[in-house]
Amino acid sequence: MKKIVFIFLSCLCFSLAKEVYDAQRIADTFVKLNGDKDNPKAKVNHAKGFCATASFKPENGITKIIDIPMFKQGSIPTEVRYSLGGALKDDKSKTRGMALKMKGKSEEWTMVMLNTEINFAKNPKEFVQFFEARLPVKGKVDHKKIAKLTKEVASFRNFAAYTDKMGISRSVANTDFHSIHTFYVKDKKSSQMQAIRWKFVPVDGVKYLSKDEEKSLGKDFLKDDFVQRLEDKKPVAYDMYLVYANEGDATDDTTALWQGEHKELLVGRLTVNKYDGLSCDSNVYFPQDIPAGVDVPKDPLFDIRNEAYAITFGLRQ
Repeated sequence: MKKIVFIFLSCLCFSLAKEVYDAQRIADTFVKLNGDKDNPKAKVNHAKGFCATASFKPENGITKIIDIPMFKQGSIPTEVRYSLGGALKDDKSKTRGMALKMKGKSEEWTMVMLNTEINFAKNPKEFVQFFEARLPVKGKVDHKKIAKLTKEVASFRNFAAYTDKMGISRSVANTDFHSIHTFYVKDKKSSQMQAIRWKFVPVDGVKYLSKDEEKSLGKDFLKDDFVQRLEDKKPVAYDMYLVYANEGDATDDTTALWQGEHKELLVGRLTVNKYDGLSCDSNVYFPQDIPAGVDVPKDPLFDIRNEAYAITFGLRQ
């Protein structure tokens, strides 16, 4: 009897000691890592960025292929926020973000994208580990610890290899953006929900800085380039494509890179036409805000991502 009680208590203690990787822990880590004591209302992730106004024009007849009623509008006003990853402050960094809020007549669609096809973590535990490893100890970041963890965790290792091959985009107008998560859209003919990722491909093409350009440009060149492009009437526009999953593609893993050829569908064009400074910085972009005809991802990070956004947004109020 004593042995049974001992085993029960041991299991109970193990259960109580189990690590918790939830939205609150993620939010707390972001605050510790990127929080600004002098400005508690500042963003703690994708902190540096700027805002813009755009319009999205769906392709003619697109609602005959995908059943998204919002796309029956001829043009959809769209709010845009460009950003750098994490708490980066220098535009000569590789990771970029673009958040969109399409404002339809009766519903909205929020898209939160990165300039990478994959994410660095596949579940909440990896997400927390990635950022907690970067927390300073006595004012110093343990780069050896980060390097060791990167070798040990396949998601981190694969993402590092992926980004190592990337250049530094010379303009937001020369950067492609991806959904990362796999969403589901309703097929008009079959009424079935089909697994897709989406991408926004720049009309002016993906272009990277040369080494000489990297040396000559300042830390705020993305905003400066954007403003100049609008003045010069140069295109800041993207074609949106749906990329359909092939049989065997991982649809519940944001770190999985889909290989080979895939069916793609041109959905429409986003044209960005006005610089809005920091007017949208106080806003929050929830990827769960989707219109009729679209369904949410099934991976383990999507819900917790939205929850963490809600927590950090609350802290900024």
